[in-house]
Amino acid sequence: MTDENNIQSSDFEEKAVAFIRTELTKAASKDWQRLIEKFVLAALGSIPWVGGFISAAVSYKTEEGPVKTNNLQNQWLDEHARKIDKLKKDLEEIVQRFESIGMQIEERIQSDDYLLLVRKAFRTWDEADTEEKRKYIKNVVANSAGTRLCSDDVIRLFIDWLNLYHEAHFAVIREIYKNPEITRFEIWDSIYGELPREDSAEADLYRLLIRDLSMGGVIRQERATNQHGQFLRKKMPKRKGPVSTTMESAFEETKPYVLTGLGQQFVHYTMNEVVKRIETT
Repeated sequence: MTDENNIQSSDFEEKAVAFIRTELTKAASKDWQRLIEKFVLAALGSIPWVGGFISAAVSYKTEEGPVKTNNLQNQWLDEHARKIDKLKKDLEEIVQRFESIGMQIEERIQSDDYLLLVRKAFRTWDEADTEEKRKYIKNVVANSAGTRLCSDDVIRLFIDWLNLYHEAHFAVIREIYKNPEITRFEIWDSIYGELPREDSAEADLYRLLIRDLSMGGVIRQERATNQHGQFLRKKMPKRKGPVSTTMESAFEETKPYVLTGLGQQFVHYTMNEVVKRIETT
């Protein structure tokens, strides 16, 4: 392809993205149409295939003959048409939530720092495999516009977590949030029910989930603190009777788990439509 053709293709994609942006802003009230221009452009610009899809769709409509029987092209266009529809609906929902918060977020949603978060979030949205993850991404974009419990650096970490963790991790987080000081046995029983063998793949996966979230700083075992918030050392109980010949169970039922402070903020920003918002003091 020549440089001239590359330039023409690039110009066309920019016009295509501008068209989508115009269509999205129509859903907002007149007062908000100007305010969300940068937000919508940041979201669309973070997803590389958007402009290419419009270019391909228009080109496909103008072509005739055997090209239109290209099954692979049909499938690609159909798949991305559905994704464009989801993207449009999710952006419209976020804009509606902006409007419900009020005009006090005007400066925030047009700031460079916030737009960087939007770009990062929608790159993750594009790579998400499930509606659950996309829902959490919508939440973090909307909530980080109206709530400032933590810095943007921490919110970027939360977006990384959404990209890293899977729905099984999120199920564990929800159970610990809803039931602080819950044990591993109680978490499993609430989510899955019947216990598997200790040497099963299911038990190995469960150990991995708990280890991931513990090492990632999302959950921890409950510990007593002093008046300054410092963790107190646990007193080791004196052993009585014979020493156990088996290792600790994946479904141990005496050691309670809680969310870390960071984990609670993660819930606030990402899951506030799934569980109630945490209270600020």
